[in-house]
Amino acid sequence: MAVSSADEKQLAALRRLAAHLADVLQADLSLRLWNGESLPLGPAPTGDLALAIRTPAALSRLLRRPRLFTLLDLLAAGDLDIEGGTLLDVAARRGAASRGLARRRLDKLLLARTLLPFLFLPAGRAASRHAWQGDAAARPEAGRDDKALVQFHYDLSNAFYARFLDAEMQYSCAYFPDWDSDLETAQQAKMDMICRKLRLRPGQSFLDIGCGWGGLVCHAARLHGVRAHGVTLSQAQHDFVQAKIARLGLQDRVTVELKDWRALAGTYDAIASIGMFEHVGAANHEAYFRGMHALLKPRGIMLHHAITRPAKRNARAFRRHKPEYAAIIRYIFPGGELDHIGNTITNLERFGFEVHDVEGWREHYARTTRLWCERLHADRDAAEAEVGAGRLRLWLLYLAGVSLAFERGTVGIFQTVATRRARGASGLPATREDLYKEGQGSALDPARAERPLHPIP
Repeated sequence: MAVSSADEKQLAALRRLAAHLADVLQADLSLRLWNGESLPLGPAPTGDLALAIRTPAALSRLLRRPRLFTLLDLLAAGDLDIEGGTLLDVAARRGAASRGLARRRLDKLLLARTLLPFLFLPAGRAASRHAWQGDAAARPEAGRDDKALVQFHYDLSNAFYARFLDAEMQYSCAYFPDWDSDLETAQQAKMDMICRKLRLRPGQSFLDIGCGWGGLVCHAARLHGVRAHGVTLSQAQHDFVQAKIARLGLQDRVTVELKDWRALAGTYDAIASIGMFEHVGAANHEAYFRGMHALLKPRGIMLHHAITRPAKRNARAFRRHKPEYAAIIRYIFPGGELDHIGNTITNLERFGFEVHDVEGWREHYARTTRLWCERLHADRDAAEAEVGAGRLRLWLLYLAGVSLAFERGTVGIFQTVATRRARGASGLPATREDLYKEGQGSALDPARAERPLHPIP
């Protein structure tokens, strides 16, 4: 294929810049250009991992609109790409130089001279075909449609989620008995731990708010003898759980509804809110805690399991969000917001709960999301057939980015155990020793636990 003199000048400039970047970054990466040429970004890259620029127009778009949204749109379209791995691999091989040192050593004049010509190329348009296009009002009374927001994320395809989740389709932080445990073991351990913390006993009523694909309600009914009820706003999840209940013969012990938690009535001995609170929105926190209090019997136990951000020096600073957050609510979780653990505990106490235990699981979620990303990447051809290439690329970036955020501590996750406040004794044991004893698990005979097959063949 013939190369014009203008193209050759662009390529020559990028070669000079790449040589400089290789000296600065010392990374085990390559830069793959649109003509197929591979340029090292370190002294001796192995060549199996590359950052690819598929078209010079991608650089033009990014220079004209240097925003994270532009970068993600280009990655979704495949105009920019990671070849041979994921963002996790790029992070692991980015080189020994710190970000601060790399910025100081970077030749800004060379960077400007190299990129300036790309600014004037025809750029086309980076369309956000995979972004949330609707409104995300703060409160339901102002038009917030939680069902639409939830279904944007969860109703992609059950088969897509099955490509990276465990056999029980657990889409929340796993609990690793040790760091070498596999995902299946860790997700079973998570459900066991939740049931132990809730002190579930045969005959009790148990509510799972945002029950997902029904793993926990079925687990609690089979192994702890409770009457379990789950609610979800995802049609795909609801239909899946209904079929699972029938398959396991649990119709007399497990029910599920496609219903907003605000429409629930009655009271329960125990409530689990696992990875659901992030969808509520900060403007609705008071309504959420009041609602949970109303649904819980006196001295009933609630387990609140939610991702958090570190607290800031004041509320105004906490309300400021980084571009990464804006990207997540645009492409992945519309309407989502994270609390900080101090505010969660304050609200629990403010609205009638007694807090008994707070446990951080940050490193567990770092490993969970890493394993999800690795599994999705390994099965990417089948996953792409379910949701398309663009959305798959966004999800791989999302899972990798979240894993790195948990590893670095820029986000956290906590399990908080609280009871509905009442006079006198709480009814809980004197210590938490029994939660962590070796061999602690199901209240009923483990033989009753049918190990399910992978739900999607």
